[in-house]
Amino acid sequence: MKMSAHILLLVLLSFTSSLTYAFDPSPLQDICVADLDSHVFVNGHVCKDPKLAKANDFFFKGLDKPGNTMNKVGSNVTQVTVAQIAGLNTLGISLVRIDFAPNGQNPPHTHPRATEILTVIEGTLFVGFVTSNQNNNRLISKVLHKGDVFVFPIGLIHFQVNIGHSNAVAIAGLSSQNPGVITIANAVFGSKPPISDDILAKAFQVDKKVIDHLQAQF
Repeated sequence: MKMSAHILLLVLLSFTSSLTYAFDPSPLQDICVADLDSHVFVNGHVCKDPKLAKANDFFFKGLDKPGNTMNKVGSNVTQVTVAQIAGLNTLGISLVRIDFAPNGQNPPHTHPRATEILTVIEGTLFVGFVTSNQNNNRLISKVLHKGDVFVFPIGLIHFQVNIGHSNAVAIAGLSSQNPGVITIANAVFGSKPPISDDILAKAFQVDKKVIDHLQAQF
């Protein structure tokens, strides 16, 4: 009986340990500047020789510049991921600036590889995320003002909307060097090739003409 209990404990510990490393792995060296020109495919990026690292590998300029919000959704996301700072490779962190026109929104989306922590720099935002089916798809939302901070858990659908009368700006940190983004409307209605309108009409419980109209927007 004791032996069975010990085996069960070891299994549980190994399972918990594997969960700990489910996201960006911890670095095994001081630096691993991404070789963005390498044609070798690995989980992340191949490292340059550390002796060739330079200050610009860890530097990005221009996050003070407003993004262009003249688009359909009225927002712009300026990314600072491993694609912009090669020195972020293996460090498990990145950053974005989000600009909002009045009434602009960062539409419902997910980051498959990162939790996001957002700080409002200017303006007033209405933000929220939706829990999984397991937790009844509960909407957790709040109005944020300058200096407020809000967290969006990894993988959950979330959004931000500028409810003020002037432009708004937020800065967000993400727990991955390459968090990825899946914008829900784009993915569902703008996939290539498109998802069958029969499937989407049944999923959304609407007429196929509605689906055809939505797909035409993307």
